Amino acid sequence: MRSLAIFASGSGTNAQAIAEYFRNKEKYIIKLILTNKPDAFVLERAKILNIPTMVFDKETFYNTRKILQTLKKEHIDLIILAGFLWLIPDYLITNYPNRIINIHPALLPKYGGKGMYGQLVHESVIKNKDAETGITIHFINNEYDKGKIIFQAKCKVKSTDSPESIANKVHKLEHKFYPKVIEKILKDL
Repeated sequence: MRSLAIFASGSGTNAQAIAEYFRNKEKYIIKLILTNKPDAFVLERAKILNIPTMVFDKETFYNTRKILQTLKKEHIDLIILAGFLWLIPDYLITNYPNRIINIHPALLPKYGGKGMYGQLVHESVIKNKDAETGITIHFINNEYDKGKIIFQAKCKVKSTDSPESIANKVHKLEHKFYPKVIEKILKDL
């Protein structure tokens, strides 16, 4: 059996989509959802999904090995970032080489990097009059959004689109493809 941990900072729609996708797959289990925000709605979703959670602060994440110890204790095979905005520390990257993946709401390398997330990305797409946008699933490294690209999916941008309508299109792509890409990675481990 392969074990997963999901890191999320926000509402947790991707975490929920992933958990629901893997719910009845006997080879895989989501052991833990971790967040850096004690008021993140992902914690409510985790409770409903009956997935244990861990809340941590910046000091714990960057200056202790408590997160790593927890992941090792749970025998985590793959770490999934689902709306988690902090840069992953080297000690996690070293212990999980090519086993930490992220999803970005744009076609990297466009609109990546520190501070580029959510509505800011979609506003940039509109401002630059891009004809398409999409999602990028990638391995992480020690730079924001610079890891090896695993998968991309695209959608058209219309002149009438708003950041909110683009966000809806991108969320549909995320929920459709992220769980499937995760499963493929797990099969290849």
